[in-house]
Amino acid sequence: MAVGPTAFRVAGGAVAVTTVSVLPVFLTGALSVQLTSELGFDSSGLGLAVALYFGVSALFSLPVGMLVERVGSRVTSRIAVVGAAVLMAALALGARNYASLVVLLLCGAWCNVMGQLSSNLTLARSVPEHRLGLSFGVKQAAIPTATLLAGAAVPGVALTIGWRWAYAIGAVLALAAWTLTPKANAEPPPSKPAKGQRATAALGVIGAASGLAAGTATALGIFLVASAVDRGVDPGLAGLVLTMGSVVGLSMRMLHGWLADRREGQHIAFVAGSLALGAAGFGLLAVPGAPALVVGTILAFGLGWAWPGLLQFAVVRLNPSAPAAATSIVQVGVYAGGFGGPIVFGTLAAHVSFPVAWTVSAVVMLVSAAGMLVGRRMLLAHAARHR
Repeated sequence: MAVGPTAFRVAGGAVAVTTVSVLPVFLTGALSVQLTSELGFDSSGLGLAVALYFGVSALFSLPVGMLVERVGSRVTSRIAVVGAAVLMAALALGARNYASLVVLLLCGAWCNVMGQLSSNLTLARSVPEHRLGLSFGVKQAAIPTATLLAGAAVPGVALTIGWRWAYAIGAVLALAAWTLTPKANAEPPPSKPAKGQRATAALGVIGAASGLAAGTATALGIFLVASAVDRGVDPGLAGLVLTMGSVVGLSMRMLHGWLADRREGQHIAFVAGSLALGAAGFGLLAVPGAPALVVGTILAFGLGWAWPGLLQFAVVRLNPSAPAAATSIVQVGVYAGGFGGPIVFGTLAAHVSFPVAWTVSAVVMLVSAAGMLVGRRMLLAHAARHR
């Protein structure tokens, strides 16, 4: 088991791999104003592109999870970061119209899946148990870190030297992440759990609930800038609001993990509570005015999108012998939500209004919180039967 500075290096590497793996899709969302203007599509087209990206990711999740378990995190982490670098370089050079943008995104969707699951395996087998919650919180902070980088790219790059350079810089960052990938595969635990220990049905329900939450959260990262601009906010300022929300989100994910290491159980219940409170933030995004935009962004990122690390930590604790395969079950739901959420949100925004889309997102977030509680009850019943 890793200790001391090694544990921090492992967590840092997992953050780097996860960040660059998911960066292409969130960079696309942050650059939406520039992309739609030059490539000729609207918010519903953006929603469809992102939806298809996560739909393909859902199809890859289970097979990639098994591949990561078999090959190990060292090789698969490196494949993921190189794939992400190639994808962003291709977007910088080859995205000449809407069709080419979508095709390129879909061809690189597997990078996100492999980066996520290889990082899960790295942490589960290399970090001491008493630090595992924090390590997953730090690792999942990579998602808002990606939106932070994407948001900062709007005023810093897209509005100065052009959106293609934002993708090019992203490709360089992805290659740099190679230096933080695992140096070797960690050994699996010596024994395997008894047959029937994995609560597949309960994980399926939790995965479905996380899919609903992920659908709304994905829309948050993808459409926040476009929504702010639609209500009259300057594009550069809108990008900074996204950056602020990302900082809040990554901080709260780490706090969730730190707290998880200091309590016994109740992790799924805390996820449900975070989702329920986060729904208020989505509701505020439907309210006009800068104060509602800022407070809504803080709540939506800080609570409505702070749960993934805690959820993955809980799943890994239940399935220590096959963490990548187990989390891939939940990730199917997450990616399926990423598929459906942007389509629904983009369609509502384009044909009704952004306020209606945010209101619907708040309701869906509340439903996902209820689903988490149902899944938790199933987990408790499963545990009682297998004592």
